[in-house]
Amino acid sequence: MDPLGARSQFVDIQTLPTWQQQLDEDGEETPLEQSDSLLSQQAFPSPFPFRPDINRKIILFAGDVALLNCTSIVNTSNESLNDKNPVSDSIHQLAGPELRDELLKLKGCRTGEAKLTKGFNLAARFIIHTVGPKYKAKYRTAAESSLYSCYRNIMQLAAEQSMASVGFCVVSTTKRGYPLEDATHIAFRTVRRFLENHGNSIEAVVFAVSDTDEPVYKKLLPLYYPRSEEEEKACLPLIPADIGNSEGEPVVPERQIRIAEKPGTLEDDSEEESLESDLGQVGNHAFARMEGDVDKQRKQILQGQMSEAAMQKQHQRNYNRWLCRARAEDLSDIAALKALYQTGVDMCGRTVMILVGRNIPVTLIDLEKALLYFIHVMDHITVKEYVMVYFHTLTGEHNHLDSDFLKNLYDIVEAKFKKNLKAFYFVHPTFRSKVSTWFFTTFSVSGMKDKVRYLDNLQQLFTCIKPEQIDIPPFVLEYDARVNGPYHPSQSSGL
Repeated sequence: MDPLGARSQFVDIQTLPTWQQQLDEDGEETPLEQSDSLLSQQAFPSPFPFRPDINRKIILFAGDVALLNCTSIVNTSNESLNDKNPVSDSIHQLAGPELRDELLKLKGCRTGEAKLTKGFNLAARFIIHTVGPKYKAKYRTAAESSLYSCYRNIMQLAAEQSMASVGFCVVSTTKRGYPLEDATHIAFRTVRRFLENHGNSIEAVVFAVSDTDEPVYKKLLPLYYPRSEEEEKACLPLIPADIGNSEGEPVVPERQIRIAEKPGTLEDDSEEESLESDLGQVGNHAFARMEGDVDKQRKQILQGQMSEAAMQKQHQRNYNRWLCRARAEDLSDIAALKALYQTGVDMCGRTVMILVGRNIPVTLIDLEKALLYFIHVMDHITVKEYVMVYFHTLTGEHNHLDSDFLKNLYDIVEAKFKKNLKAFYFVHPTFRSKVSTWFFTTFSVSGMKDKVRYLDNLQQLFTCIKPEQIDIPPFVLEYDARVNGPYHPSQSSGL
């Protein structure tokens, strides 16, 4: 019997098996044999790696969300918070009439928002009310963003209120017409990213589903919450191409280009730089940029007479044009190379970006698209401190990027790229690559030379980045073991 006197039909989530514990119960799951052949050709890290610590927070419950004894449960409703659906009806019936009175005080809830009330007669202390989007194929991207906002705002509210557990219903109701499988992808990746980035205080997330929803949830859960390294590898080919950004939010290139409603006014406390950025999208003529005579400015640039502030603005506008191109262009062929990707964090908590030299077929790819892809991937990473790890392992002549290309890239990228890069780890360098890098960082770019660290083996790398925080290509591991001997964790513990 619950000490608070909750009714017997309420379910204590501590008695439910976690997703990690269900591994032994699900014998049939993912098609390992089918995906092994693909993985042997494409050995690259999963964007949702095996994390037992996160899996222990996930619970799949086939039953009524209103019965869960969580800190909070989720109610899916409409904008007036008076929707009639099985989830809401059950919550209202068990919570009592006080809930309806409380909802009247909230004065509705917009699509994608999340609002909080007490749980009243429920076992849950709180109810988080949200409004899922109405789905129409024509407006699919808007629906995706709204559904992401529902899950993100629920998790944000739970973290802000120091809630230990959250019980989710299926936010997209049948009335709203959102395809269940599409909605489940968004739900899983949003919750996963939040737990990775901000979920230390949250101990349990329960997905409460009906019997009809359960098969879809069971099928998709291993993609985002693999319970073993084998399951991670097996599910990798099944993960959709669109997994959103680092927070799970849908990224739609055409919606990144925003035209300001009132070009002459600042929004909120935005800085002059962001105004310049927005105005750069309005047009390229002098009036749109409010800059005066463009020909005169170009002449000043050529003669070296432009002020430093004007030069910085010109550089910012140039970078914004590259960024807009990067967001609008199809770069899937470059992404498929798996030459640049994000992994964990280093010992100082800084984001780690991986660059794999052998995966760059310089003579075969469009280098301009490669530059666009680099900008697209790195733009949101470089807003805070980060480090780069470059694996020079087994690179050949056809993998070496031309110094002119690197200089062009360095000149184009924004100041934040250079300022927030704290270290560049050069793994398995050759004598020739060291000489080339020294010349490049000494004579072509400024401020980079002191950030380059040459590492002859992975054990040196692991003194800066823990092994579990970095996804290393298998061929790099094999090469290092062959040349430097197998890595023993006990040896690095004292470093």
